[in-house]
Order: sequence, then structure tokens, then C-alpha cells
Amino acid sequence: MNKKYNAVKITDTVSWVGAIDWQIRDFHGYSTNRGTTYNAYLIMADKITLVDTVKKPFVEELISRISSIVDPKKIDYIISNHSEMDHSGSLVEMMGLINPERVYVSKMGKKNLEAHFHEDVAGKLTEVKDGEKINLGNMNVTFLESRMLHWPDSMISYLKEEKLVFSQDAFGMHLASTERFADELDESLLKSEAAKYYANILLLYSPVVAKFLDRVTTLNLDIDIVAPDHGPIWRTKKDIEKIVGLYAGWAEQKPTNKALVVYDTMWKSTEKMARAISEGLGDGGSDVKVLSLGANHRSDVATEILNAGALVVGSPTMNNQIFPTLADTLTYLKGLKPKNLIGAAFGSYGWSGESVKDLSRILEEMGVELVGEGIGTLFVPDEEALGRCYDLGRAVAERLSQYTK
Repeated sequence: MNKKYNAVKITDTVSWVGAIDWQIRDFHGYSTNRGTTYNAYLIMADKITLVDTVKKPFVEELISRISSIVDPKKIDYIISNHSEMDHSGSLVEMMGLINPERVYVSKMGKKNLEAHFHEDVAGKLTEVKDGEKINLGNMNVTFLESRMLHWPDSMISYLKEEKLVFSQDAFGMHLASTERFADELDESLLKSEAAKYYANILLLYSPVVAKFLDRVTTLNLDIDIVAPDHGPIWRTKKDIEKIVGLYAGWAEQKPTNKALVVYDTMWKSTEKMARAISEGLGDGGSDVKVLSLGANHRSDVATEILNAGALVVGSPTMNNQIFPTLADTLTYLKGLKPKNLIGAAFGSYGWSGESVKDLSRILEEMGVELVGEGIGTLFVPDEEALGRCYDLGRAVAERLSQYTK
């Protein structure tokens, strides 16, 4: 094979051998407008070990990067921390090439990989328990289950001698880049992409995140490097403390004074209402963010909710229902289970007017505390209707200020 892809050294014994996906723009419903990486790692211990693989179309890149260090056939072990196909997609090919002595997986990882690949992996996987250690000759790996971060099979691997955690999907982000380390990238970019990743992948597991962070703290592991399965590697104490601190804060889901107005519109009537509500929110002291679903993706709305205290949604009535973009976005948000929000509903209608009632019901199902009964207006809102919208914004802002004290 032409060795056109090279490994990137992380420590004297550990190298990044993953792949960069510059083109991907959708990750099961999450907009990835900056691409992503599928990170895999090679440990050059006495027992050479590959940690995770890559999405199947990128297997040649993985093999090439490994080959820049060592003949892949000399690899002894494979560790699969997470069975989702962006990390296990090329596992069968690598097993065929390497013929490893062991493929280490969690109990649920074994079950999931067998459900993915059936007879190709049956009888070839070695299950490890939470807290179990394996010896690589001159180095040692400890496995810690991180169930539901973000699959039931998820685990992390701790390489003691390098003080390095292979954190699978935790502490990652979807970001294609030639820079491999967080300290090589702009801090604001890192924070925004990490927030988007957390909001769209891990938000619903926030209680699990909080418990896992507490557990890792209790174990008192000596950690110098955090190597996730997507995005850059965290290798400075400052950066590690920052990303762990962000996760702890996001997991808490403490409401802020930020109010999010999310809407779509057919003939600009609902948009006029949204603008009046946003003015009332702003004048009432809230930090306001207005997102039209004609210009914003559902995953951007999820990201904005991560540090919001209020969600106000608006939709015209179409075919006796809410507008399709609102149905899509609210279904997506409902699955992510954001907590500690207040909100309200609004919308224009022509002759039936179900949208406000339906929006209010969905918000209640999401656990959002409603302020007022919502506002509907026939066709184009007049000054009186816009005044009511402004007042609704002020009422939400007032309640939000009390809610966040």
C-alpha cells in the first residue's frame, strides 16, 4: 500500500492513526458543517495495541497511518471502546488483516458487535469487566464502563504509564482539521463545537455524565492526556480542566437568563409575532436569541438550548397541524430531554388555528413550564395582536428573571 497517510505522535509510545472526513455534513440528524474525524490510536507496547478503528470507507487511511509506524500484521490486540459504526465500521477488515490475539470489548460491546457483524466476529471477542486491567507487557490498560455515554456498550480505556485516557465519544466534537491537538486550535471554536456536540449527542444523558465525572474524580486517576474518538486531543492541564469543567456545567443544566425564540413562517405573519415577542423579552431584561427554522438547522437550536432558560416557539397552522419544520425540531428536542426551561407558544392561522394548542401541548410534554396560554392570531397580526405578543415576551422575561435567581 502507498503510505500516503502518516501517523501523528502523541507520546513516545502512542500515535493517532485515525481518519479525517472533510465532507460529512449530517451525522444522524446533527448538522456537521465542519466535518469530523474518526480517531483511532496505536500503542507501541510489547503487545502492540490498536484502540478503536474508523468508519468503513476510511479503512485504507487507517491502514496507511498504521503502516507508517509498523506492519499492521504485527498488532497483537484491538480494543473496541464503542461499537457505533463510525468507530467499528472497519473492525472486521482490520481483524482479517491483523488476526489479533484478542479483541477487547465491554459486555454490551460484545452483544452489539455480534448484532452488527454476526458470524464475522462471533467467538472472536474478549469481554472485559468494569475496572478490569490488561497487561501489554511493559504497559497496562484499565477499562472503565461509561454506559450510555452515549451507548450501552461505551467504555473508556486508561493507559497508566502514559497517563492517557482514550475517552471514546466523551469530550469529543465533530471537527475536521489537520491540527490534532486542542492547544493548536482557536479556543472559541473548540468551545462552540464541543457545546454543539454535547447538546446534540449527550444532553439527554446529562445525569449519567454527572455521575461519571464524579466517579472519575473519586478514582483519582493521574491524567495528562484525553484522547476522544472525534475531534482534537486534549494534552494540556489547562485544556483538560476546561473541557471537564464545561461538561460538568452542561450536565447541571442550570437555567440562565437567555431566552430562545424558535419559529417558522409562511407569509411572514408568525415572523412578525416572533419579532414583537423578542422585543418584549429584550426590554424585560432577557438575553434573546431568535432562530428562524427557514435559516437554522435543528441541531443549532439544540445547541442554543444548552445554556438557555426559556424556549418560546411559534408556528403557522398548516393542514390543521404545526408547520413541518417545527414538528421536526420539537421531536428532535423532545428526544434530547432538555431540563429547567420555561416557555410559551404563538402563531398565525387562517381558519382552524390548532398550532398554538399543539405547540403548548408539546412543550408541556417536554417538561417546559408554560407562561400564559399562548397567542394565536388570524392571518396578519394587527397592532393589538403585536402588543399582546410584546406583553407575552415581557411576561416570559419577568418569569425568567425569577426562575434564574
